[in-house]
Amino acid sequence: MAKISTYYEKKRLMEQLANELQQLEEDQSLKSDLKFEEDVKALMEEHGKSAKDVIEIMATIAPNSIAKVANEQAKVDGRRARVGSATPKRPMLRFKNPHTGEVVETRGGNHKTLNQWRQEFGKEEVKSWQMPNED
Repeated sequence: MAKISTYYEKKRLMEQLANELQQLEEDQSLKSDLKFEEDVKALMEEHGKSAKDVIEIMATIAPNSIAKVANEQAKVDGRRARVGSATPKRPMLRFKNPHTGEVVETRGGNHKTLNQWRQEFGKEEVKSWQMPNED
């Protein structure tokens, strides 16, 4: 029975995402941003420049702007600025124990409560409790 409920939940999520995507596609500011992105990529290709080259050029032209954007993004993400960081943040994983209703959020697999659940219910059972990401 769990597979059928998972199926319908995924189907509902797909419909929700399709609606959100349609709304985004109708958004004029997004259309403008996508057009700008397209123009920038065409310019980069025309001049044989990579994204890294463009960032370096922009950092030379407006060094404070690059740092400001990095700091603003860091505030949104809730972390310190790391300009040019090669390692992205791990995704948030959420697990809900159907027996107790308790929800655990973790970015790694080595969580105290999760480990207790794995000992009690088994690794595969606990893995099936993972909730969809809402990022």
